Amino acid sequence: MLNWALTFFIVALVAAVLGFTGIAVAAAGIAKILFVIFLVLFLVSLIAHTTRRV
Repeated sequence: MLNWALTFFIVALVAAVLGFTGIAVAAAGIAKILFVIFLVLFLVSLIAHTTRRV
């Protein structure tokens, strides 16, 4: 999931440099959403792992 977020971030950067602002905004929005989902899943996994060890 983090790979997809980084991919969309790079697409947003390239689109912004080339002047495609609509595509850049959309790709950046998708990258933000994927990154937040990644963080939530990572934290849930981390909490589940620490509680299972006890």
